Amino acid sequence: MQYLVESALYSASQLFMLPVLLAVILMFLYAFYAVGGFLWQSRQRRQGDARGFDLLHSWRQAPDMSAVELETLAFKRLEVPRIVTRVTPMLGLVATMIPMGPALKGLSSGQLDQVSDNLTVAFSAVILSLLAASLTYWVVNVRRRWYAEELVQIEHEQRNGNSAAATIAHELTVETV
Repeated sequence: MQYLVESALYSASQLFMLPVLLAVILMFLYAFYAVGGFLWQSRQRRQGDARGFDLLHSWRQAPDMSAVELETLAFKRLEVPRIVTRVTPMLGLVATMIPMGPALKGLSSGQLDQVSDNLTVAFSAVILSLLAASLTYWVVNVRRRWYAEELVQIEHEQRNGNSAAATIAHELTVETV
């Protein structure tokens, strides 16, 4: 009975190998997409292009947006990279653990080439996962600061009724990027 349960668990875990590896690859590619978008936005911000200031630009398009709506917009724009930052390392761990079973089986039967193949997959997946998580973590944290600065500038502009907020936000960005 115990052998049957162990075999079922092993077989079930092996079914997830391909989907997990595909998810790791997709998140790795997404991380570079996110970095590209981030670098483009950083360039826009340094040049003073209003489109680089997401929240300020959105607020200027719809000046009746409340602070809560602007914060919700910021959270929405950070949602996917935040999820990638948190989920990718977990998938990397899963992609590391799944091939360990066949690697250990190969080791016990003296098939070192099988051990090598499985360990190569395991470590490659975790490396790509950690790189993807690191890149998206960087993007999320800098953008979070940018959005906080923009919210402060919007509040300043609402209080004072002037349009110097974009200039001030641009100066803050140039100093800290």
